[in-house]
Amino acid sequence: MGKRRRVAERRKTKQPAVYGGLIAVVVAGGAFGAYSLFDGGAAAEDRASTTADGESARTGPLTATEVRTATAAFLDAWQSGDVAKAAAATDDSAAATTVLTGYGKDARITGVKLTSGKRSGASVPFSVKATVTYKDKSEPLAYESNLTVVRSAKDGTPLVGWKPSVVHPDLQDGDRLVTGESGAPPVTALDRDGEELTTEKYPSLGTVLDGLREKYGKTAGGKAGIELRVVRKAAEKGTQKSPDKTLVTLSEGTPGTVKTTLSPALQAEAEKQVAAKSKASVVVMRPSTGEILAVANTGHGFNTAFQGSLAPGSTMKVITASMLFDKGLASADKKHPCPKTSTYGGWKFHNDDDFEIKDGTFKASFARSCNTAFITQAEKLKNDDLTKQAQQVFGLGLNNWAIGVPSFDGAVPVQSAAQMAASLMGQGGVRMNPLNMASVSATVQAGTFHQPYLVSPTVDNRTLAKASRTLSASTLSQLRDVMQYTAAAGTAAEAMSGLGPDYGAKTGSAEVDNQDKPNGWFTAYKGDLAAAGVVQQGGHGSDTAGPIVAALLKAGS
Repeated sequence: MGKRRRVAERRKTKQPAVYGGLIAVVVAGGAFGAYSLFDGGAAAEDRASTTADGESARTGPLTATEVRTATAAFLDAWQSGDVAKAAAATDDSAAATTVLTGYGKDARITGVKLTSGKRSGASVPFSVKATVTYKDKSEPLAYESNLTVVRSAKDGTPLVGWKPSVVHPDLQDGDRLVTGESGAPPVTALDRDGEELTTEKYPSLGTVLDGLREKYGKTAGGKAGIELRVVRKAAEKGTQKSPDKTLVTLSEGTPGTVKTTLSPALQAEAEKQVAAKSKASVVVMRPSTGEILAVANTGHGFNTAFQGSLAPGSTMKVITASMLFDKGLASADKKHPCPKTSTYGGWKFHNDDDFEIKDGTFKASFARSCNTAFITQAEKLKNDDLTKQAQQVFGLGLNNWAIGVPSFDGAVPVQSAAQMAASLMGQGGVRMNPLNMASVSATVQAGTFHQPYLVSPTVDNRTLAKASRTLSASTLSQLRDVMQYTAAAGTAAEAMSGLGPDYGAKTGSAEVDNQDKPNGWFTAYKGDLAAAGVVQQGGHGSDTAGPIVAALLKAGS
């Protein structure tokens, strides 16, 4: 939405925080050596003196001695193979027992050696060295992890705060560590020109390559190898399971081959663009076909570009504007109200710095991202109007996309009162990611929805999602008009400079509780290219995500 000021004044209520789509996930641990107490044995002495003195449970900040003692108790027991004792040194012994037992039994990890790092408050980093063995195959395992000491909620005893990532940083609730024949044979993924895609060339593609292997490994002609891998938990209803991850290869399998739609030139440019920003994600696609040409994220541990679930801010106004045009509630070149504020459902909604446009057109309001131009129409809408528009025209929120790897298809839930009004400008319960918003611009450019895809449906005869209706000629013409005007003379003009005239764009900024800056969004098309990006905690989309998207449109033109 683009706004330094809160979009709405809530009457002693607080909107829930909006966070990027992290798919939660647990695993298993156990196995074993003789841990040398760190800090020259001081931790053992501190623990002994504390026990001997019979100190009662404390409250308040943890002391350095308490942190050292709790850490030593956990690491010493884990390394020696005493699962029960190690689990008892955490604040969730049942969950810790499951993971630590599996560490030795299912993951077949032995010879564990733990070395602590320098404590920072209640947090202690440590390194792990061990051996993974399966039948006659063995390989070393080494990684870094971290633990945090907390007070027991029951009696204040210092304990290791339990979470599976303590045992291995790639583990989340519900995951397992398993060593054995891999669940799927490896695959060699190719770009659209037939060249191999690797994380060495394209660091962002790690999760994509994992997803391709899980989806196509068993059908691409390869043979499974022996690996230590993270087996992800089953997906919740309406979501797609995150791909498993290989940690150690004990014996190589024979890879099959999967060809993707990725453009090597655009993928390289996307990697370059997101690397220059913190928490940036971007997707480029071809509107006429739905082919995904590039996907990149600054962070490589979670594919926000495909699986993120974030409020899209004012980029959502593309969908809302199409609905208003369809219903005759707005017309691009007719006058439309844009007051400083507008109240609906008990919330007062503001424009950025409380600007207003007197006697202006809807096109002018759209180009400047006037929030109140949309809020003033809320009373004329039904609660499910926006949901239907997103689903029926733009193919969003139906959980039926099949792009070739896991993705989130957006969500536009039916809401009422103030939340319904907030949804009109991409807040409330609306959730999207760059793939979704690139598809929105692609639908406007192409005139109809083409489900994005990374692997051609002819590879596995899967069915792509379709929209149940298209926009009328009048609505489509007006939507292209307001997006073109925004790119030429509105909030997107600086980023889109030099790309016209066959272009359109929309900026956005989505507020998130407990964030100093909003998430910056930008979606645009140029010729037969469409792209969208987000920079989390970046500020205005015109300044953050805009240059990323524009650079990719220029590179592909």
